[in-house]
Amino acid sequence: MIDQDYPKLIDRIKAAFVDVLVLLALMVAVSSIFSSFDNVPDGIRIAAFIFIFGLYDPIFTSMLGGTLGHMIIGIRVKKESNQKDNISFLLAIIRFIIKALLGWISLLTVTSNKKRKAIHDSVVGSVVVYNK
Repeated sequence: MIDQDYPKLIDRIKAAFVDVLVLLALMVAVSSIFSSFDNVPDGIRIAAFIFIFGLYDPIFTSMLGGTLGHMIIGIRVKKESNQKDNISFLLAIIRFIIKALLGWISLLTVTSNKKRKAIHDSVVGSVVVYNK
């Protein structure tokens, strides 16, 4: 078996930076759309905020194997047990919550193990790999 080459910390930081830009662009676009209407209910605004900041990562990670940042940088989030499969939506949500709560602390742990897994990857059994 050939050893898998796992993405370095810098690749994961680049992907996170791209995702920040994507989220900012989405917020600007949604704000622009909302400003063209006279009265947008608070529930709609809250739903848009939850979708953009809370579901962007889990939806893309579970359905496509990574966020737009991951895709642009050429990395994917996969099940550690079968690197051909994406993680489930539930695991993607748990992964995102842990990542959000621990922030950079979790990401910086990728340098401490052979598979370069962050804390949030270890908890849900995911691994970040280069896209083949």
